Amino acid sequence: MMSRPVVKTVKVTPKAKRNSLVEKDDRFVAHVTAAPEKGKANEAVVELLAERFDVPKSAIALVSGETSRVKKFRIYLD
Repeated sequence: MMSRPVVKTVKVTPKAKRNSLVEKDDRFVAHVTAAPEKGKANEAVVELLAERFDVPKSAIALVSGETSRVKKFRIYLD
């Protein structure tokens, strides 16, 4: 059976005091402790999304917004 992809918009705040992921309206708001350098903050968001949707990190891909605070991630759900 094929997994179905969904695209989620995430607004990211790097260098936060703690990691958190909250759903607000039709998007997520992520606070990550990682700095926005060398993709560290993006990786931290992937880890939060993987935990939230109970999927491996390899099932999540950054679609757009690599250097922006507002990003789109494709998540392959079972």
